[in-house]
Order: sequence, then structure tokens, then C-alpha cells
Amino acid sequence: MNLKKHRKKIDSLDRKLVQVLNERAQESLAIGKEKMKSRKGIYAPDREKEVMTKISLLNKGPMSEEALSAIYREIMSSSLSLEKSLQIAYLGTEGSFTHLAACKKFGSQVTYISCNSILEIFQKVEHTDCDYGVVPIENSTEGAVTHTFDLLVDSDLKICAQILLKVTHHLLSNTSVEKIRKIYSNPQVFGQCRNWLLENMPHAGQIWVPSTTQAAQIAAKEKNTAAIASLRAAEIYRLRAVKRNIQDIVHNTTRFLILARQDVPLTGHDRTSIVFSIKDKVGALHAMLKPFYKNKINLTKIESRPSKRKAWDYYFFVDFEGHREDRKVQKALSELEDMCKYLRILGSYPDVK
Repeated sequence: MNLKKHRKKIDSLDRKLVQVLNERAQESLAIGKEKMKSRKGIYAPDREKEVMTKISLLNKGPMSEEALSAIYREIMSSSLSLEKSLQIAYLGTEGSFTHLAACKKFGSQVTYISCNSILEIFQKVEHTDCDYGVVPIENSTEGAVTHTFDLLVDSDLKICAQILLKVTHHLLSNTSVEKIRKIYSNPQVFGQCRNWLLENMPHAGQIWVPSTTQAAQIAAKEKNTAAIASLRAAEIYRLRAVKRNIQDIVHNTTRFLILARQDVPLTGHDRTSIVFSIKDKVGALHAMLKPFYKNKINLTKIESRPSKRKAWDYYFFVDFEGHREDRKVQKALSELEDMCKYLRILGSYPDVK
């Protein structure tokens, strides 16, 4: 078959693709109307996981799984925008790592709302100014984003999904490395590049700002300054990446949470997050963990934070495998509640690796 015939075949397939995609879009519109009637959230992480799993199983190549997933991310993003004009709150401005995480999950066909702080993201979703919010929760190098944990305690919002984003950091500037006197970035980012900075930029001042994109904006205007941010930020704010991949650990990953006002149904492969406080007595924490062991529930994370209401009083954040509707999870939480001063389920949501 010659080149002309190959192209003719592709043209024919394109016509079919466009027709099928629009038929799919019509079904999405119908689904959106039903969701609005029942007041269900437009974004359905459980359904998203189901679709992506099926697509992966159907794929026989030669297209890679990564490529097909990216295409379906945009198809699903378009479907979401047809069902409702979604607004997603995120930290920083375009090009921030939270923005990149949000785009990875929601695609390009929704509206992104820039926020100056994690608190503002919570408020936007709580006050219904935005449908969903994306917040950082922990980094594989630096650990917990403590402000997010603190805000989860008093918020009625639910965790409906999570995003794992591989993070690479770059030194951005419009001046040579030798002339850089100040470096701007987020405190977490400085922590993830601590050893590189000590070895290569020991005399440069480190100035904390709320987001990496704010750092890039400043570095674009001030002389003899740099920012640590993403390559996307370099493109947007017209900076050069004078040093690339300066994070101390190659496999540097940040976990983000999606905040919603609705719960998510079970998928069969879920994670649940809870927060609780314990009575001040010897062995209390050990006793709190027993219901999980007894019911054969695997804990994936435990984090403590001061309650800020009483000295040496703590909240404990626990992630574990399973969904709040699973029988063994309900049994464990019932036992745990009897021993707690305070217990709240922050959300059950599809697990991702």
C-alpha cells in the first residue's frame, strides 16, 4: 500500500473517530443532566478509575499505555466541561507544581482558579466558588505539608482523589550562575534541594515565597536573582534553566489531594484517610492501632500534628487500605470511635501507585 492509500485510510478513520467522539459527548451531556438532578458531583473519581482501567486492558498496541491515557485524559476533560463548567482551585499561578498536578488529573478543558494560599483553596471550595481544590499533602523527600494537615482538621470538605506527581526542580534565572545572589522558592522546595544548594550555591540567600511560580515572577524582574521552579514556569516567565534537575533525590514525588464537598463510592481498590485525637494515658496510641491489626487492615501512613488547643495534645492522621463502606473498615472504625476523643473520616478515594 503506497503513501496515498495509507493517508486515505487515516482520513476514513478520522471521520469515524470524530463521529464516535461526538456520540460519546452526547452521552456525557445526558449523564451531566442526571447528575445535576440528583445533585451529585460532576467529577466521579470512581468512574474515572473504571474507565482508565478498561482502556488499559483494551489496549493491544502499538500505542503506548501512557499515550492512550493522555488522550483519554483530554476526552474525559472535554466530557466534564460539557456536563458543567468546572472550576478547580490550585496553589500559585500557571506553571506551579499544584497547577501541573491539577492539569494531570482534570486536563485542559476545565477552568483553573489561582490561589495565593492553601487556606484560600479550602475556602474557595467550602464557599462553592470552586467545584474542587487541589492541595499538596506530602513529598517523598521532605515529608508532610503541615498546613494542609492542620486545615483538614476543621474543614468539612472530603478527600475525593489523590494525584502523584514526579517533581523535578530547576534553577531559573536570566543571569549567570556566578552572579546569582538571591534564590526564591517555596520552603518545601528548598528542603528538596538542600544538599545541592549547600554544595553549589552556599553564598546565595534563600528567600521563601508561597509558590514556585511567585518565585519565578520575582526572578524575572530582579537582577542577580534566581528561582527554583518547573520548566513550565521557565517558559511562562521567560527565564532560562541555568541548572537542571537540582533536587537531591532523583525519584522525588509529591502527593496531592483533591478536595470536594461530596463523598466517593467504593471502587474495590481504595484508600481511606482519617484524623483522630486520643485520651492522655499510657498506651493510648497503641490501643488505637489495635482495631486495624485485629481487622487485618494495612496502614499506609501515620502522621501526628499538635492540636494547638492544649500543650502536648496531638491529632493523628492515618491512611489505610480500604473504603469506609467496607465491612471490616466499618468494624475497625466503630471500635476506634469508642476510644477516641475525636474521630473524623476525611475521605475514601481510589488508590493510585
